[in-house]
Amino acid sequence: MKGTQIRDRFLKFFEGKGHKVMPSSSLVPKDATVLFTLAGMLQFKPIFLGEEKPKWKRVSTVQKCLRMIDVERVGKTRRHHTFFEMLGNFSFGDYFKKEAIAWAWEFLTGELGLDQARLSIAVYEGDQESHDIWVNEMGIPETRMFRLGEDNNFWSAGPTGPCGPCSEIYWDMGEEFGCGRAGCAPGCDCDRFLEVWNLVFIEFNRDASGKLKKLPARNIDTGMGLERIASIVQGVHSNYETDLIAPIIDEIMKFTGPGARLIVIPSTLSPTIYAPSRT
Repeated sequence: MKGTQIRDRFLKFFEGKGHKVMPSSSLVPKDATVLFTLAGMLQFKPIFLGEEKPKWKRVSTVQKCLRMIDVERVGKTRRHHTFFEMLGNFSFGDYFKKEAIAWAWEFLTGELGLDQARLSIAVYEGDQESHDIWVNEMGIPETRMFRLGEDNNFWSAGPTGPCGPCSEIYWDMGEEFGCGRAGCAPGCDCDRFLEVWNLVFIEFNRDASGKLKKLPARNIDTGMGLERIASIVQGVHSNYETDLIAPIIDEIMKFTGPGARLIVIPSTLSPTIYAPSRT
């Protein structure tokens, strides 16, 4: 399945669940707290904060993102890059955890046909409700459930603004991509467990002092990297080998010659991008 097909199937799936499909917003946001649009939820931040009333209670987008917060990891992993497309579905005071979890699972295992045995779930350590939905209603065994702390499973778009606990869905790439540690599991920094989809339960607003305040409504904000899910569906080992990026590498190699393994970028922040040999 091509990346364009995954994108289209995602939007049609959520359109069938009553979502209004909206276009990607500009990479240069109106929000002064960030330099670039780094997540799909950014254009809806005024709605989450209760400053604007939504035209639609359910929305789905494919947002173009430029993320610099983890730029030092670009070129060191198979899954990081600065520009990417984020598939997302949003609820503004409408559905909440139960529906977001059920639909994410339905899309991955039904629409895309992913092997359930290779999917694991992480929830915020204090979020018993999400844990119980996954186990009791979705049938995920406890052996594939993981409780992680705030660093992993409490999401926000910046130091202030809408935020909340989240539940992440991971794909097991296999032991050969792991770090070899006995405790290697979702949340490990190695390449074995690939975070595919993050389901964020937006309930709070964090002010400049770090204090959390309840938002006017409970909201859903999800994000799934198109390049990551494409790598899984297409059976390749990195985002750079998908049909979304590999053709660009092939064009560049017309100038660099066969056998090249690295594309050098003139930047002190990100000196290289991982690119497997394509001879």
